[in-house]
Amino acid sequence: MRLYLAPMEGITTYIYRNALHRHYGGFDCYYTPFLSNKVLSTKELSDISPENNKDMKVIPQILTNQAETFLEIAKCLKNCGYEEVNFNLGCPSGTVVSKKRGAGFLSVPDELDRFLEEIFAKCPLDISIKTRIGIESEYEWEDLLAIYQKYPIKELIIHPRYQKEFYQAVPHVEAFKQAADRSKDNSIPLCYNGDITSAKSFHDLIKKVPSTEAVMLGRGVLANPELARLLQNQTPELLYPDKLSTFKAFHDEILTGYIDYMSGDQPVLFKMKELWSYMGAYVHASESLLKKIRKAKRLSDYRSTVQTILSEAQRI
Repeated sequence: MRLYLAPMEGITTYIYRNALHRHYGGFDCYYTPFLSNKVLSTKELSDISPENNKDMKVIPQILTNQAETFLEIAKCLKNCGYEEVNFNLGCPSGTVVSKKRGAGFLSVPDELDRFLEEIFAKCPLDISIKTRIGIESEYEWEDLLAIYQKYPIKELIIHPRYQKEFYQAVPHVEAFKQAADRSKDNSIPLCYNGDITSAKSFHDLIKKVPSTEAVMLGRGVLANPELARLLQNQTPELLYPDKLSTFKAFHDEILTGYIDYMSGDQPVLFKMKELWSYMGAYVHASESLLKKIRKAKRLSDYRSTVQTILSEAQRI
């Protein structure tokens, strides 16, 4: 089973990826948050720099509906040494969708088909695709699959929700199964993505689609950094005998990375507060202490609260 870390805008930066890889691991590949402009910013170049992504396989993601933009970014990635790029057809954000990008591009399948024809003819890199199954109707998926089957896709990563469902509805696993049944005929490698947050949800998926060979993990990993190892039937108690010490080292590496990279307390606190909205449950942080983290205005206050959280967790 291949396991991938999902690209999550503003969260799975190279700082987070490196810390996760060093302290927990278990992933075959890490996908970067999307790139969308022909000329990459200093921040984007830093995130994809090979120097900042050593000793792990990283695949950058592109979000656009302009073939020229896609190809320009792909050329830059090629020059950085990358061999594969991922195309984002899954982002459900309203601001992205309104511009017919991300999952919004699925609403104009004829335009999407022409776009894919051009990039597959000209791109110097292998292309994988991360997609939703349509905008709002089960009938869209059949037509989208037919389009995808026309192209030499390196891997098709399927998040089986419609754009209108965002992250709320139960994933339509039957849509993934439909693609898996079809892949026997056209050999496009498939990856499942969506609500795999525990060993149980993982095994439920395998029962429904036994041919599953790859799974992409997102929010489940943010809430439990051990998740990839758990899904590999490894024993976290043996891998991480001192759970809190491992977590503290993981947390401290992320915090130090953002302090070194950013200027001032507020940008760093913004990053760390977002992470704590997921990982608080992992160390059994009380709501009152999580509230103190959300209200922290100085790094000194933040550090003090984190120390209290870890001290309390030690007594559980």
